[in-house]
Amino acid sequence: MNDFDIIEIRPNNIKGAYVIEGFSSIGLVGSIAANYIVTLLDLKQIAVLDSPFLPSVSVVRDGVPHSPVRIYAGNIGSGQKDKVVVIVSEFEPPQEILKSLSLTLMDWVEDKKCRMVISPEGIASKAEGQEGAEAAEPEPAPKPEGQNQEIMVYGVGSTPRARELLQKNNVPIFDNGVVVGLAGVLLNEGVNRDFDVISILSEAHADYPDARAAAAAVEVIDRILLHTKLDTKPLLEEAALIETALKDINKKTSDSEEMAKKRSREVMFG
Repeated sequence: MNDFDIIEIRPNNIKGAYVIEGFSSIGLVGSIAANYIVTLLDLKQIAVLDSPFLPSVSVVRDGVPHSPVRIYAGNIGSGQKDKVVVIVSEFEPPQEILKSLSLTLMDWVEDKKCRMVISPEGIASKAEGQEGAEAAEPEPAPKPEGQNQEIMVYGVGSTPRARELLQKNNVPIFDNGVVVGLAGVLLNEGVNRDFDVISILSEAHADYPDARAAAAAVEVIDRILLHTKLDTKPLLEEAALIETALKDINKKTSDSEEMAKKRSREVMFG
């Protein structure tokens, strides 16, 4: 039995499609970006990924249950000639299943004769001093009007073709560092298979969902691949609400922990 199975739930022809992988990552960048693209482009679900290693949960939205890993597809661009596939999940794959998951996804993508795999991924911002975020600082490229001006987004390509696409679209190259998780394994598989895989690395906060970082990643993906002028304003507006709510939660949690410690000291020392 395979560790992972892709179960197709409706007929599809995704030959030549761009495949966007959106598993959870630092700041939930991949998951937020993928969910947003699916909603904005009104993509239809074509398959699910099933495995005994996936969480035993059902993601319920508007009363409808969904698999923890869903695959959507649709036509985009001028004349709807281009195709896009988006893999969406709210969970972060544990280290021990990354290789098997990556092989399953890449085998399926090659079997379907898709064009490219793109992984939006969060990297901890340097201000936080997190590991895995250190890169040789490239010169920041001029950002088109409307792109998030505060968050740096880098790119890594598995092939010369992929790297040329990044350079052509003024995406700073992530020269030195570590790309962790599924995005890193997919990059390595792209190298091994001479298949175009691009990781879009957006500086994100590691401690909470970072919709601003996800919006920055979506803008870069749109610029180099989709060319649909996706409106990230709603996502940026949502970011402010998310951050305000989470800061309030963090404060209340800290206050509760401090109160619990105080009570514990009172019990211990009378």
